Amino acid sequence: MLILLTGATGFLGRHILSALVSAGHTVRAVGRSTPPAATRDVHWVQADFNHDHTPEAWLPHLAGVEAVINAAGILRETATQKFDALHERGPIALFRAGAQAGVTRFIQISALGADAQATTRYHLSKKHADDVLLSLPVTATLIQPSLVYGPGGASAAMLQQWAALPLIPLPGAGMQQIQPVFIDDLTDAVCSLLTLAQPPQRVAAVGPQAVTLRAYLALLRRQMGLGKARFLALPMPLVQGAVRLAAHLPGSLADPDSLSMLQRGNTGDAAPFAALLGRTPRSPAQFIERDAAAAARIQALLGSLLPLLRVSIALVWFITGIVSLWVYPVADSLDLLHRVGVPAALGTTLLYGAAGLDFAFGVATLALRKRRLLWLMQMALIIFYSVLITLYLPEFWAHPYGPILKNLPMLAAIWLLYQLEE
Repeated sequence: MLILLTGATGFLGRHILSALVSAGHTVRAVGRSTPPAATRDVHWVQADFNHDHTPEAWLPHLAGVEAVINAAGILRETATQKFDALHERGPIALFRAGAQAGVTRFIQISALGADAQATTRYHLSKKHADDVLLSLPVTATLIQPSLVYGPGGASAAMLQQWAALPLIPLPGAGMQQIQPVFIDDLTDAVCSLLTLAQPPQRVAAVGPQAVTLRAYLALLRRQMGLGKARFLALPMPLVQGAVRLAAHLPGSLADPDSLSMLQRGNTGDAAPFAALLGRTPRSPAQFIERDAAAAARIQALLGSLLPLLRVSIALVWFITGIVSLWVYPVADSLDLLHRVGVPAALGTTLLYGAAGLDFAFGVATLALRKRRLLWLMQMALIIFYSVLITLYLPEFWAHPYGPILKNLPMLAAIWLLYQLEE
């Protein structure tokens, strides 16, 4: 079967693409950027839900296509990715084009909760496209996953990092109901739907049973070999304030809508999904296989500790700027600058300029999404300061508090961030 797959470069799309090829299908995979080279089973086309909002834009990609699978989606909006475009206008144009082109089978990867009780913009945008698809004269199935667990998934990584914390904060008591599904079960279900003469219109892609958020985090922690979980229940007003702040952090998956969806619950009847698979879906207690536990543990610990390391480095820059401007005697600072060869006329300018650079580094450390150049600039400045002090103020190397020796672990920490965080 020739299948058009959108979202083919995303987490779900990559796994679905692999499963389709393994099942013997030929895939016309859609990517936003310059497409990779074609293989025997995968032919790439360039298209984008951000601006391809008419059926005419999609018709050229549908020649000979027998089925369309839409796996494109975002959990949170960004400056360049909006629900209106990626969940509604783009997919609706594709669905209508497919109906015009004679494609009779559609699979829409929707979301559990995109129903009549939906209140968040994420769910409502998914529901709008779902409703349009079901109104067309085609055979269509909405797969509505709960939380999807799988290697490389952003939500899976976030939850593992959350579970790796020594004291795990919970919204309220952590009794919110979820029903996580393993990525391989979801892709197997997609392949099964392609073979059914009369597939269901909707199917909830869920694990075998619902669990609480608290229990799920404890399961992940135990599977990663991190021992018993210790929890801290947070009052909901505090959590609500925290997610409002977190919504402004680069790359954060937490915002008021995600908290609202969690509070609503994310569960469904597992029987239809199990019937589609022909077996029981994988239990959350089996998500992390034993031979993958060590790698998952390391990734989770790094993921939870690297932000802490970044914040601590930002604080070093902020506090250094504060001390330079308002704590350490200005006359003594100017004397040190004079001893390293700075003319008296430039001393004040350099002192305040250096403090301003410290503050700028602190802000950039917290605010920038891409920081590789920033890390190199910080290391270069620390090395420059260390060389100057070695040449002109060598007595600081013998100071009992080690003010210059501390540059060595600081450099190592920044180098670690440069190598790993991106």
